Amino acid sequence: MDLGIKNKNVLVTASSKGIGKSIAEQFAAEGCNIAICSRTKQDLINTTLEIKKKYGTEVIWCLCDLSKARDIENTFDIVSSNLGNIDILVNNCGGPSAGYFQELDDEKWQNAFEQVMLSVVRFNNLVIPGMMAREWGRIINITSISVKQPIDNLILSNSLRTGVVGYAKSLSNEIAKYSITVNNIAPGYTLTNRLYELAVVRAKISGRSHEEILSDMGKEIPMNRLARPEEIASLAIYLASMQAAYLTGNTIHVDGGLVKGLY
Repeated sequence: MDLGIKNKNVLVTASSKGIGKSIAEQFAAEGCNIAICSRTKQDLINTTLEIKKKYGTEVIWCLCDLSKARDIENTFDIVSSNLGNIDILVNNCGGPSAGYFQELDDEKWQNAFEQVMLSVVRFNNLVIPGMMAREWGRIINITSISVKQPIDNLILSNSLRTGVVGYAKSLSNEIAKYSITVNNIAPGYTLTNRLYELAVVRAKISGRSHEEILSDMGKEIPMNRLARPEEIASLAIYLASMQAAYLTGNTIHVDGGLVKGLY
């Protein structure tokens, strides 16, 4: 199937590993021009080399701490000067600190707000004017299953990722007339470094091994396994496609049946 996005310019944030990396790879496979960013230079270089080897695609990379406005502006400037206008923006970020409400001070809340919520707003503010001028664009936010079904010990993620969903719904209504879609993907338990870190935290609390915790996570899911990053990425590619042009303001969970609710 021709998705109609060949040669589109794509920026995927927090994309040197995990779900973000898999999304960048799949866009490269579709013939898109790719830019990635993260906080770790060597991971960026490694991912860039891997994508070039697999798909023959040159990748633009930028160091970017998503909690810093100047880093976001610098990333936008570098990508724009190398690729031109950004057609597809995938807002991805690592998860904020785990913890219950009594364990979290103002600083942790502020850091999580900057990383999870404000990074999306800042990148969108930079990218959307160009999309409006061209009357075409795709914004895809990677959130978490916690926006559908809150997760114990993750009050920061439960709160702020849900804030992204409310913001995205409002934004989608404002800019739909410019043929710009805004959608959210809510991954379930996915085999990434983030999930491993959460398993380690739970293991310390429970006195069990992180291997047991990961095994139990898989057993919670009707499909009886954890997701692979590429399974999340496949939905991102579809949402960016011409076939998804009438789909906006939605939050879709990719969770193997984990969410128990009807919506």
